[in-house]
Amino acid sequence: MALIVQKFGGTSVGSIERIEAVADLVVKTKQQGHQVVVVLSAMSGETNRLINLAKQIDARPSSRELDVLLTTGEQVSVALLAMAIIKRGHSAVSLLADQVNIRTDNMFGKARIEDVAATRLKHELEHNRIAIIAGFQGRDVEGNITTLGRGGTDTSAVEIAGAIGADECQIYTDVDGVYTTDPRIEPKARRMSHVTFEEMLEMASLGAKVLHIRCVEAAGKYNLPIRVLSSFNPDQGTLISFEETDMKSNVVSGIAFNRDESLINVNGVPSGTEYLASILKLFSENGIEIDMINQVNHNFEKIDYAFTVHTNDFDQSLEVLRNNPDCINSDDVSGCSSVAKVSAVGVGMKSHSGVASLFFDALAKENIQVLLVSTSEIKISVLIDEKYLELAVRALHKVFLTENESI
Repeated sequence: MALIVQKFGGTSVGSIERIEAVADLVVKTKQQGHQVVVVLSAMSGETNRLINLAKQIDARPSSRELDVLLTTGEQVSVALLAMAIIKRGHSAVSLLADQVNIRTDNMFGKARIEDVAATRLKHELEHNRIAIIAGFQGRDVEGNITTLGRGGTDTSAVEIAGAIGADECQIYTDVDGVYTTDPRIEPKARRMSHVTFEEMLEMASLGAKVLHIRCVEAAGKYNLPIRVLSSFNPDQGTLISFEETDMKSNVVSGIAFNRDESLINVNGVPSGTEYLASILKLFSENGIEIDMINQVNHNFEKIDYAFTVHTNDFDQSLEVLRNNPDCINSDDVSGCSSVAKVSAVGVGMKSHSGVASLFFDALAKENIQVLLVSTSEIKISVLIDEKYLELAVRALHKVFLTENESI
């Protein structure tokens, strides 16, 4: 008997019929002899509906009150699923974040989980109940309702699984696993049966939408295997674990991309690390996460910096920099939101040369200009004009995952 946490996203519980189907999946797992904890998102479209209501009141609503509003979506879905499971003759209980004691910081809209108390959950499991928990939400130290932002329900599920010592966290979604790239862009993309944690962490950070990076980071903290499955046609899906298999023949495992990138240029900054530190401090104090950083030294006196931020933070980034000229002491601040990032990822890159030359040769053949470059042991990322993104994805997938599978 295993202890399994199952997460179901908005499309998985998007209608009463889908909730009934999820109830059947959960009950089947229970009947196989496993203990089950379920974590749910709001029904598909509900969060957007609530946001639209808020914006009819105020175009920029209070972040605290918006969190109070948005968490009602999950309250509906957990109660409905509990009813469906009880109807099937099994004991179930729906629980909100404060009942499970999910503690977060106070960054409304993008809070981070600090602690999950397992006492209540273990009590429910000891009494043979299926606990159904509202994902995406928590409470801060003052008791305020918080939401976790993008990928919040995935993160909730992994943090809960880690807190109760689960054997596996199963992420049920509208895709049947992790693919070598998005099959909507490259039809020849194929599902991977196994991905290493290291690769998944990179792919999530680089824009792969299947799992959010916070979710993968949490799995790393607990050394917890994650399995991505389809809630519509469940099979073995893709297992993300810390074991590297001998089955891996490709140096590059996947091509990831992210459209939600914006470029910030801060030109003519005096040389000296203290100025870069001041810029980064401004970003940090305003909750703006930096992805790529590049600097160009024109001479010993002036430096041009380039940063990438999430598109949602683009306007705020420009505003923060322009409103603090004394801190950054630059000649000019500008930006561009029509950019995208594309990356090649694979643990095999650690021990193979020639990957970079193939990568840039593939882009050059398509006349795709590179704006920024970032690398690590297992990835190469570039920032390009967004209009060339799909062309770049197909070109790189062809080189690394179709033509050169054995490199």
